[in-house]
Amino acid sequence: MKQITPIQKFKEGATIQGFYLCVEKHLRHTRTGDLYLDLVLRDRTGQISAKVWDKVEEYQPKFTSGDPVAAAGVVESFHDRLQLVVKRINKATIQSYARYGFDPALVVPASKRDPKEMWQELMEIAKGIENRYLRRLVGLIYRENKKELMIHPASILSHYSYRSGLLESILSMATIGSSIGDSFDLDKDVLMTGILLHNVGKLKELSAGLETDCTNEGNFLGHPVLSRDIVREATGKIKGFPASQQLKLEHMILAHRGRLEWRDNLKPNNLEALLLHLIHNLDKQMNLMKKSIEEDVEDGEWTARVNPLYIPLYKGKTKK
Repeated sequence: MKQITPIQKFKEGATIQGFYLCVEKHLRHTRTGDLYLDLVLRDRTGQISAKVWDKVEEYQPKFTSGDPVAAAGVVESFHDRLQLVVKRINKATIQSYARYGFDPALVVPASKRDPKEMWQELMEIAKGIENRYLRRLVGLIYRENKKELMIHPASILSHYSYRSGLLESILSMATIGSSIGDSFDLDKDVLMTGILLHNVGKLKELSAGLETDCTNEGNFLGHPVLSRDIVREATGKIKGFPASQQLKLEHMILAHRGRLEWRDNLKPNNLEALLLHLIHNLDKQMNLMKKSIEEDVEDGEWTARVNPLYIPLYKGKTKK
């Protein structure tokens, strides 16, 4: 390939080519009955809807959802949003495309922060937990899951949906908790432990390869229950762990989203659980807004209305 175009650089009318990850693939029919491929492609810089209108039967068997692909096409605007009309597409492998510049790392979005640095910062925060049982609990779970925590995303397509996103999300929340936890009359050790452990179940809920997907455990149980189970198993390994603190932690984990419509059967019923829920929601919404602004390709001061928050977002003055 002469020039690889990242999704963030797509402009209406441009002819592009590059390497992307196919995260969704659907074979559909037009109103006239013709077949077409409805795709979602992504790379480290963003994601875009894509369509294959021509030679569908030729391209359909060449790749599947979860595959890195080599694609070429034309960028168009549809309902005020960019989409790619694909002219050529094929599964990208190291053997076939390395000489053209293909690197799997190019198609997997990743945190802008160094995971090793984030890990060290989290370990310093964990050392600040004064309660020895809670400190041991965090240390035990983090040591057993370090490899996965270093690379796992926090979601599939929502907040922190990139490599090392889970680590970045936990660190961001822990930083907020460290800052404001002393402002309220509550048990800060319990709060910080809840922040550090409430999402560890995502290690079992989500797969972490080229494509992030939900596992069977994730679909059946969800990460709050999986997180609770990890904590429950770990507390059983710590002799004398206070039953009252375990119960409180389990409630915080199960209630951290606080939304009955999200299959949660609990809402926060104590100060630490409530503050965890609020910090979780604050950090998630801030990351979604930042992500939407960074990935927007529209000209002007405002993003397109089509984004995870469903409103135009202010980007600031356009530099002349």
